[in-house]
Amino acid sequence: MSRVCELTGKKAMVGNNVSHAMNKTKRKFDANLIKKRFYIPEEDKWVTLKVSTSALKTINKIGIAAALKEAKAKGFYK
Repeated sequence: MSRVCELTGKKAMVGNNVSHAMNKTKRKFDANLIKKRFYIPEEDKWVTLKVSTSALKTINKIGIAAALKEAKAKGFYK
């Protein structure tokens, strides 16, 4: 299962570890994801989503229904 946020599409980025001697080695910055269940009262069902913590803040601000609608419009959520 890939580490991609289902609402925002955030995924891992690539960068470098940089030592004190300025040696660079490749590394991966994973998205900060959590698996969370949300209740959607309009559809009267529970949905389990893998979301980033920034998406969780957005859900708390605008609500799960609006966040899902926005994600569907952008093509991140089926």
